[in-house]
Amino acid sequence: MAQRKSSVAPLCLNPRENDAVKLQFLGATQQVTGSKYLLEAGGARILVDCGMFQERAYLDRNWEPSPFPPKKLDATLVTHAHLDHCGLLPKLVDEGFRKAIHATTASADLIDILLHDSAKIQREDAEFKKKRHRREGRRGRHPVKTLFTDRDVVRTMQLFEPVQYNKPLALGERVSATFHDAGHILGSAMLALDVVENGASRRIVFSGDVGQWGKPIIRDPTVFTKADYVVMESTYGLREHDKHEDVGEQLARVVRQTVERGGNVVVPTFAIERAQELIYHFGNLLRDGAIPAVPFFLDSPMAAEATAVFRRHRDCFDVETWAKIASGDAPLEFPGLQMTETAEESKAINHLQTPAVIMATSGMCTAGRIKHHLVHNLSRPENTILFTGYQAAGTLGRQIVDGAGEVRIHGRMWPVQAKVEQIHGFSGHADGPTLLAWLRNIEQPPRAVFLTHGDVESCRALAETIGRQDGWTAHVPRYRQSFTLD
Repeated sequence: MAQRKSSVAPLCLNPRENDAVKLQFLGATQQVTGSKYLLEAGGARILVDCGMFQERAYLDRNWEPSPFPPKKLDATLVTHAHLDHCGLLPKLVDEGFRKAIHATTASADLIDILLHDSAKIQREDAEFKKKRHRREGRRGRHPVKTLFTDRDVVRTMQLFEPVQYNKPLALGERVSATFHDAGHILGSAMLALDVVENGASRRIVFSGDVGQWGKPIIRDPTVFTKADYVVMESTYGLREHDKHEDVGEQLARVVRQTVERGGNVVVPTFAIERAQELIYHFGNLLRDGAIPAVPFFLDSPMAAEATAVFRRHRDCFDVETWAKIASGDAPLEFPGLQMTETAEESKAINHLQTPAVIMATSGMCTAGRIKHHLVHNLSRPENTILFTGYQAAGTLGRQIVDGAGEVRIHGRMWPVQAKVEQIHGFSGHADGPTLLAWLRNIEQPPRAVFLTHGDVESCRALAETIGRQDGWTAHVPRYRQSFTLD
């Protein structure tokens, strides 16, 4: 691609006027999780996302007081229903936020499920840790208490005012926000905020998490031809998804080989989107006779609830999924799929004497039932641990993917002897070339591109490429760094 030169003036790093547009980065800075941005524009203070930090090195940030007064916010906008984008909303409300929270209708329904599940997992983990610490006579690094409770979640959901795609939302006299389909998960959105300051109009685009084109069930991501400033995720940096083998073919190969060894396929699963996408693919493979009809388990009450939300929000489905529905296929179910609700049902899975496919949350192995399944399966060489999503630095999933010989689970070290596989094509995130292609739909050079939501190496590599190939100004913000969008 030919290099495009930019004549953009450098960004002003210090505010010069009280009514200047200011943007502060409060998470997902040179790391993947904790998405949170504070925008002061048009006389309004707007929070974009309020995500939980999930990397081990940054967990302390979840417990820190808010770096701004939540009572002074005028609105909160949420791009989608993943904990690293919405997981600290109840804490924000507990600290005094009382204005509207805006997300798409599908996102609001999923966030309700997600936050209640998070509160439950926190409560169970806190109880488990207390017992372990009493038994071992020691204290852990983090407080043995929950960040929020079910009651906090109920108060949070009462503040939601859902929005529709492509319909501008006024956030004051000089600011409007429009939610556009991000193609990442059901209800996910990119945000275009249009601000009028000193007689001039500026558009600030927040990419949220950019999905892949051609993914099953949901529609493709939106592209923009105009943006003055862009806050773009960089989860995969410049890396490219492996496209040499179809996702369905990779799934079929892993299942067949593992079953032939007499083992289980254990899939750490994100309850929202990834679980439904796996159901979609496994159903197709079984109908085509490409994999054996072993027991399939979706061991996650939240994933089961999320699947019900998917069925209610068919308006978010793409053309191909509607065609399957019209032909009589059920894209989100198949014979032999068992959705487990209770802890007893979950425990019973590990007493099976025959091979099985076990999908359980969480996707990065940070909490939930997947840890128990890893304890029972990780040290058996006939089994396969199959990762179908990004594993953030410092997470248990990342340790396993990176080839750790043993890992700590529930206070004990376990040897990793199972086969470890990873399918990148499943990712809900666009890869590096796709992110660049998405960005290059903008016809005139933005004044600045801010790269977030990626490891520091990914962010810097992508920023360097944008500067070298396109001549655009690209920043990699630091935690709590502020910019004035001059």
